[in-house]
Parts: sequence; C-alpha cells; structure tokens
Amino acid sequence: MKLSLIIPCYNEEGNILPLFRAVNDAFEGRVSDYEFVFVNDGSQDRTGAVLRQLTEETSVPVTVVSFSRNFGKEAAILAGLRAASGGLLSLIDGDLQQNPVLVADMADYLDAHPECDCVTAVQASRNEKPTMVFFKKSFYAIINAMTDIHFEPNASDFRTFRRSVADVICGLPEHQRFSKGIFAWIGFNTHYIPYSAEERLSGTSKWSFWKLFRYATDGILAYTVKPLRIAGVLGASSMAASLGACALALRKDDKHTRENGLLAALILLMGGLQLTATGILGEYAGRIYLEGKNRPNYIVKETFTNQNDESS
Repeated sequence: MKLSLIIPCYNEEGNILPLFRAVNDAFEGRVSDYEFVFVNDGSQDRTGAVLRQLTEETSVPVTVVSFSRNFGKEAAILAGLRAASGGLLSLIDGDLQQNPVLVADMADYLDAHPECDCVTAVQASRNEKPTMVFFKKSFYAIINAMTDIHFEPNASDFRTFRRSVADVICGLPEHQRFSKGIFAWIGFNTHYIPYSAEERLSGTSKWSFWKLFRYATDGILAYTVKPLRIAGVLGASSMAASLGACALALRKDDKHTRENGLLAALILLMGGLQLTATGILGEYAGRIYLEGKNRPNYIVKETFTNQNDESS
C-alpha cells in the first residue's frame, strides 16, 4: 500500500535534503512504496530552489506544491492531503524534530491492526521552558473542560492514517481550520504512541509564544460556544453585584468618600465585564465574517513533480 509523506515547509532550506535522506534510510527494507509531498508555504529562503533540485535529481516520487505566499501550516496540511495519492498518509514536520523511523512504525501498526484508522504521536516529555509547558497543559485542560470532544494532551500533528480519514478531512468545508480539533472531532479509531522531539538540524522555530497563544485561542473558539455562555454568566453576576452594592451604598449615605469609591469600582467592574463580553462576541463574529467570504484556504503558485514527467 502506497504511503504518502506530507511535509509542510516554511524556510527549511537546510533541512530538506537531510530529511529526505533520513526518510529513505528509515524506510529501507520496511516501506517499499512511498512518495514525498512537500508543501512550500511561501518560504523566503532557498526552500523552493532546493525542492526543485531534489525533484530533478531523484527517482523517488516527489511532488511539490508551492503557495503564492505564507498561508500557514493548517493550509499546508490541507494542500498536502489533497495532493497525496497514497492509501496511507503521514504528516511530519520538515525540521527533523520528528524521527521518520516512527512513520514506518506507524505504518506497520496500521498494517497489523486493520481496525485502527490512525496512529498519533504524543510527546512523552517536553524539553521546553517551564512556563511554556504550563501554558500548554493549561490549554488542554481548558479545551477538554469546555468542549464535548476529547483532545489527547500533547498529541501532535505527527501522525499516520488511512485514506478514509483524509477524505473526510478534505471534505470539511470550514476555512478556519485547527487540525488537532479536526482529528478529534471526526473520530475514527486512533492509537497513540509516545515520542520525544529531537533538536532542529538548522533554522529556528516559527512558533513564538504569541503565535501559539493565538493558535490555542483559535482552537478553543472553533470547537465550543461556552465562552459566550460565560460572558452571559459574568453579565448576570455583575448586575447582581451592582444591585447589592447600590443597596449597601443607600444604607451608608453619610460616608460620601466611601460611596464614591464604591461607585467608581462598580463602574469599572461593569465596564470591564462589558468589554470582555464584547470582545468574545467580536471573536466569534470575526470568524463568521471570514467564513462568509468563502475565500480559498490557500493559493497555489505552482506544482511540479517527477512522476510521469508531469509539471505545471
């Protein structure tokens, strides 16, 4: 059964060839029929040139999809799924932090367990700053408490799955995509295996704290409306608190300074709660606005492959 290895790339010129060699070494004697699907997500370095050279020099099937600009990893994953032709598909980063030997292990597991649809790698430990580990743990705790679907803590996009899973994902019409949520929402039988991320061979991580924070926020808002309900509860609670404060102030009409301070505090409380609720509503409204535009998730600048001498 053919295995399609989908690799999103953004400024990975120094990692592409080492990753290509590492995959071939890992698959030797274990995976005989496979292809590479690289998605060049608007890289600003020589990633495109390296991919072009690789496609021209190797006999291993390689397909490259190049975007017109950087559309993000979620768009790159979707484009890779659409371009892949294998019965099994595997998502792996282009920075060599994920060992391709595990891809062969995943494929072996799916071959031996026909009842399983997907094998997902879960980070057994994180070699990150304590603050980052804390926020990531908090994200999974919050999203699991607020949604009706289960998000496996520390599950990564590094996974291998069957064509039936990919077909369902490609058929989802949404534009604001969150892959961890999509895989959790569609279901299918999933087996989790532990792994440890390795050091990047070259380049730097594209994920800053604020990008991760925004990504986590998008995930929470994409799979639950509970923040809207929380805003309603806050509004009702603040109204009750205001009524109580007013009753207290009426009983102490001889203490003007205290009353003025209490009034100012109540005004600030009400204003803050209203702005919070408005902000939550704005986030949901913004997503409705973006979905309503119905723009494509990405724009393909060019696609080239060494298979059957096809190029476009």
